[in-house]
Amino acid sequence: MEKLRQQDFIDLEDQFGAHNYHPLPVVLSRGKGAHVWDTEGKRYFDFLSAYSAVNQGHCHPRLIQALRDQAELLTLSSRAFHNDRLGPYEAYMANYFGYNKVLPMNTGVEAVETALKLCRKWAYEVKNIKPEQARIVVVEHNFHGRTMGVISFSTDPESYTGFGPYLPGFVTIPYNDVDALAKALEDPNVAGFLVEPIQGEAGVIVPDDGYLRSCYELCRSKNVLFIADEIQTGIARTGRLLACDHEDVKPDILILGKALSGGVLPVSAVLANDEIMLCIKPGQHGSTFGGNPLACAVAQTALEVVKDEDLAARAEYLGNIFRDRMRAIESDLITAVRGKGLLNAIDIQPFGSGKTAYDICLKLRDNGLLAKQTHIHTIRFAPPLVISEADLLESCAIIRDTVIGVEAELELEN
Repeated sequence: MEKLRQQDFIDLEDQFGAHNYHPLPVVLSRGKGAHVWDTEGKRYFDFLSAYSAVNQGHCHPRLIQALRDQAELLTLSSRAFHNDRLGPYEAYMANYFGYNKVLPMNTGVEAVETALKLCRKWAYEVKNIKPEQARIVVVEHNFHGRTMGVISFSTDPESYTGFGPYLPGFVTIPYNDVDALAKALEDPNVAGFLVEPIQGEAGVIVPDDGYLRSCYELCRSKNVLFIADEIQTGIARTGRLLACDHEDVKPDILILGKALSGGVLPVSAVLANDEIMLCIKPGQHGSTFGGNPLACAVAQTALEVVKDEDLAARAEYLGNIFRDRMRAIESDLITAVRGKGLLNAIDIQPFGSGKTAYDICLKLRDNGLLAKQTHIHTIRFAPPLVISEADLLESCAIIRDTVIGVEAELELEN
């Protein structure tokens, strides 16, 4: 049988798959640590980490072993019965993050929807808001997924256009604006404030120092739940276990996903204390696969790896090096560098050439590094946290040489 070329795989997706993604044209077949290989054997530095799902590195041996060991015993029982992995995992995770209870789900957006339901239930049962009147404050340029509930409060036209009618009950305010939140919380029917500590999909937008702490204190003063979506920023990505830890903020509801399984399979979770979590009773929320034994075994191991390998400290150390190297690039194409830990971005402005960050990403691919643009002129850089310092420095050199090379090409064209 003739070996398929990369374009053959791409054509198959185009013919038989839904057109809801526009991937960078590269076909991956293997990954290890901070590297991935395409079907033709070319190696790349992975600077997306599956949107921060692969913090522990591709195919971490401890995660793969946990997967194999549990897969030979029991993969799924559903929540109709107990299994011997769920309780120990929930206990481990609750202690790990300092909460009374854990509600396990699968995908990140499922966890967000769970948190929204939990907040509304608490609003009626504990805060005594009148039925159907609870409101949740969200921020502009948020990204929490693409389910109907979540796109109902998205401000990105690509996410919500053509899918109405939308779910009511949300109030949108600017991000990084404490005064706007204070005004919104004057409404006694507000039950929760949902926020990303750093807005990843919006372009790695880092709020002012003190923003999260001020928002948290405002919520406490108004008996409003502070809900942190740490699906992308959590699990050591920003140089702390949680991005909220940078300001010593403990969310009332914590949403986790992505790196909770190290990229091995879909695992997410919502954490809260009893007063909030026990508002949901049997039959009011659930998932066939949520809390399955395979996921529990892998997720617990994923958290153990983060702790044992001190990945938060590693992310902080390497992140400082990365930003220093990006700021040292002598190119007018780079207009901004920002981030925390190993969640970073640069803004690219090719000044009237018609080129965008996507064109830079294609050049980076050619030079052995995979990254993905977010919006037109921003490139997000988020390698696995296990990347070595030597590999990080080599990657920085690739980015530098690529940007300088593109700038030289543009000068020749003009």
